[in-house]
Amino acid sequence: MSLYLGIDFGTSGARAVVINEEAFCIQAEVRYPFQDSPAAVTPKIWQEALFVLVEQIPEELRREIKAIAINGTSSTVLLVDAVGNPVDAPMLYNDARGSLVLEHLKSVAPPNHNVLSATSSLAKLLWMRQLPTFNEARYFLHQADWLAFLLHGYLGISDYHNALKLGYDVEDLKYPEWLEKLQIPIQLPKVLTPGTPIAELRPEIANKFGFRRDCLVCAGTTDSIAAFLASGAKLPGEAVTSLGSTLVLKLLSRTRVEDARYGIYSHRLNNLWLTGGASNTGGAVLKQFFTNAELESLSREIDASIASELDYYPLLKAGDRFPINDPNLPPRLSPRPDNPVEFLHGLLESIARIETRGYELLQQMGADKLSRVYTAGGGAANDTWTAIRARHLQVPVVASVYTEAAYGTALLAMGEGRNGEQK
Repeated sequence: MSLYLGIDFGTSGARAVVINEEAFCIQAEVRYPFQDSPAAVTPKIWQEALFVLVEQIPEELRREIKAIAINGTSSTVLLVDAVGNPVDAPMLYNDARGSLVLEHLKSVAPPNHNVLSATSSLAKLLWMRQLPTFNEARYFLHQADWLAFLLHGYLGISDYHNALKLGYDVEDLKYPEWLEKLQIPIQLPKVLTPGTPIAELRPEIANKFGFRRDCLVCAGTTDSIAAFLASGAKLPGEAVTSLGSTLVLKLLSRTRVEDARYGIYSHRLNNLWLTGGASNTGGAVLKQFFTNAELESLSREIDASIASELDYYPLLKAGDRFPINDPNLPPRLSPRPDNPVEFLHGLLESIARIETRGYELLQQMGADKLSRVYTAGGGAANDTWTAIRARHLQVPVVASVYTEAAYGTALLAMGEGRNGEQK
């Protein structure tokens, strides 16, 4: 039996899924929750999580795994030395210290390019140049790059999903000439198509965990693209909304759409484009006011067919990225009614409006017409919210076929969709 392993590193923990080639069925699923806040989770903990996950997979399945792929959080990056040891703390996906170098970056990068964001990988790299430890660094890697290196042993290899916000040109498949003007004195990763085999497992890893010696480690992806791959969406016009702590939209399109003014960017997905953006609204705001049990019970009391008249812009703090890209956008959470059912109705309705505005903006910019929305993340389980969103979006809204990003990464390891070819 041929099996494939997908590993997902998110902000709250790591997960692994093993699938078979014949029916794409899940053979094993294991988890490693992080005990600390994302900011306190170090590469040492990532490494521990990786090998604990692998160890939890039943031995008889490990012997049958032909390929492995890993996804990581987009724009979580680190500097490593010549043998792959981190020289400083990583910068996480939401670390905005890169804002200090944006003016310099704007003088070099094309207008409205996706690197012109305080949290882009390239902005983080430019900010890191001032660190005292920068002289010790030889490679700049994304989280998924470094974790895969632990398995295959080759430094300086990435994929074009992770490398998009480093400035890599995913249309021409090369680093652009303007990037050279920054004179970055460090090795940028060699960039491969996601899912491309890199190398066999290190022999010591294969021996320790009982993998076959010819088990391949493949180029990875980001967590949100892995969730898209898992969803079942395949046709232009189909989209995935991830309702987790934040709200992430991804619409499959024949046209590439990019505009940093609105926080819109496109990932290459075979011969199509995965265009979208991420808003700071979402589940984290709901959990500021309600427990999970309250969200469940109060949602059942809402009539989803009737629109709430409350018009909020639910944020934890000032600032949003998409569909309004304004670091100073104030949260709008008033007036707050005494009845918690009415308040929750207003919040769910308002987040649905933001989602709808996001998809409308993508279509206005030239993306394919929205035809169906798959939903991933914790919010996918809320039937009331689904009904409210369907009323706004005016297209079928369904749960993702699989909601685990690790499943999408296992498909990538299997070669599903790589280079537009089905195995």
